[in-house]
Amino acid sequence: MPRSERSSLLLAGLLASAAVAHFSVPRRFDATVPRVLPGEPRAWTYASGVVELVLAAGVAAPRTRRTAALATAAFFVGVFPANVQMAVDWRHRPAPQKAAALARLPLQVPLVLWARGVARDAE
Repeated sequence: MPRSERSSLLLAGLLASAAVAHFSVPRRFDATVPRVLPGEPRAWTYASGVVELVLAAGVAAPRTRRTAALATAAFFVGVFPANVQMAVDWRHRPAPQKAAALARLPLQVPLVLWARGVARDAE
């Protein structure tokens, strides 16, 4: 299997795994929904899980890979405020949890670059 195909399927797997987590342990994600968003956090948790499933399917399929990978990059940028919310909310937690929340912030950059690379390789 070519490296680009493997990378695409790994990205799809990451998205699908995150989606499953949104549905299996939604409370953990509810807490990261920025409070400025309208409605119940659970609705946003489930909506982001659905989006991740759709993106995973799109990235996995060669015909839709480029568009889905670009949408994935935009999605990773769009969920950054949730990571900021988590870092703010967890600033008084024990050091390992605080470190985990802070580590998520710069992690978005390689995720965005990965999705853009998958899109570029799909062209």
